[in-house]
Amino acid sequence: MKLIEVQSYDEMSKVAAEIMIEQIKTKPNSVLGLATGGTPIGTYQNLIKDFTKNKTSYEKVMTVNLDEYIGLEKDNPQSYSYYMKEQLFNHINIPENQTYLPSAKSVEEEEAGRNYEKLIDSLGGIDLQILGIGENGHIGFNEPGTSFSSPTSIVKLAESTREANARYFTKMEEVPTHAISMGISTIMKSRKIILLVSGVKKAPILNQLFHTDVKEDLPASILKKHPDVTIIADQEALSILKESKGSVYS
Repeated sequence: MKLIEVQSYDEMSKVAAEIMIEQIKTKPNSVLGLATGGTPIGTYQNLIKDFTKNKTSYEKVMTVNLDEYIGLEKDNPQSYSYYMKEQLFNHINIPENQTYLPSAKSVEEEEAGRNYEKLIDSLGGIDLQILGIGENGHIGFNEPGTSFSSPTSIVKLAESTREANARYFTKMEEVPTHAISMGISTIMKSRKIILLVSGVKKAPILNQLFHTDVKEDLPASILKKHPDVTIIADQEALSILKESKGSVYS
């Protein structure tokens, strides 16, 4: 894993966007794996600024998102479908029929995961995948204990994850209990992965990531086995790691 140290969230977002823009310029029909939540918002804002100023074209780009809540309609403001339109898609020239999110109407819809796998395969696989990391080490919605061989599937959200996401809802009872998530094995097939880590709340898990063995109790640890992973972390996220005596990272 390669680590890029940055000073702030804003710098992290700018660097991530620059990598994405370079990917698009190098391969105009790139397949981008996208994430949601608070961490990538700044990255998407930088992509929009670049599009407005430099007219980087997304006409041939295809996107596949990591996950989606089960039980929320696409027009629900808390759905990731709505998030992606508001935070990115409505502001660039990407055709709507080239943007994909996993979808399942109920927890019994097992076929939904297999269909998403087939879709990604039909697109030729993911060229560049953007990831965040949960405070418990999850990537996508693959919670601790998830098999590293897991494909896209319906998952039950850990209470800590629901609590972390409750800030986006009016009350805890509204936070979905399940989601459909790109599997760990699917994520690992991506040709290149960018992991964004920002804020003091992510400092303990980032430190743990660098000092733990690869194990399913820490889903993000599998990234150590990927040939092309870049972590972009700000100073708050790095605060514990940099204090660790004998810490080695590059």
